Amino acid sequence: MSLHLATRNGTPAASDVQRKSPLAVRGLTVSYGQKPAVFSVDMTVVRGSMTAIIGPNGAGKSTLLKAALGILKPLAGMTTVFGDPVSDARDRIAYVPQRASVDWDFPTRVIDVVLMGLYPKLGLLGRVRKTHREQAMACLERVGMQDFAARQIGQLSGGQQQRVFLARALVQDADLYLLDEPFAGVDAATEKAIIVVLKSLRDAGKTVVAVHHDLSTVTEYFDHVFMINTRRIAEGTVEDAFTSENLQYTYGGRLGVAQTEQLSGTLG
Repeated sequence: MSLHLATRNGTPAASDVQRKSPLAVRGLTVSYGQKPAVFSVDMTVVRGSMTAIIGPNGAGKSTLLKAALGILKPLAGMTTVFGDPVSDARDRIAYVPQRASVDWDFPTRVIDVVLMGLYPKLGLLGRVRKTHREQAMACLERVGMQDFAARQIGQLSGGQQQRVFLARALVQDADLYLLDEPFAGVDAATEKAIIVVLKSLRDAGKTVVAVHHDLSTVTEYFDHVFMINTRRIAEGTVEDAFTSENLQYTYGGRLGVAQTEQLSGTLG
């Protein structure tokens, strides 16, 4: 069932499903100055799913993800991870930020970037052992970057850097993976490699949430969508929520009718 009007207003009482959700957001509001970037948003991510957060530029997609994690301080609202406050569940979360937000000039090797994913467990002063390096190398191999382990991270291409950051997330062996535009600015081979890894995580019972821009690949890559334009527009399975009507509502008429029908295909 399409949710775009029925779920825009009000905050429903928390259900058992919401309390057990890998990521449940209630009444989240974030403002930059006087203008809300995210306003009273609810989101309930389904365990073991791959969910795309989609919406136009400036709709609050990345802001929602950062505020849910506590990277940005919301004006209002709360977030739980598997029913617990985010602060109590950080060891269950792996986060891949936008590549553009990272200082790639920092002089460090690829293997050391991946090992950073173990810092929450080891501590900043924890000793990196042979087993840890083996774990890091195994994760680099999963993303096809094992031959670049000794390379300086700044010497890699954009797609290679994104693969390394995915390997850093993989080494955490988290239950919830949050990715902010993982396919932005990468080549086709890297995009294919990333989606194969993300689907393997989903198939292993992990939960994946990604900010995503390419509407043409939503039905191929994801099984759930969360549609936002400052407010929540719709959420649900791709089959139920990724419809022409919801696309038009989300993008404020900026997508042509023919384009939205082509994107949603037979799902709408």
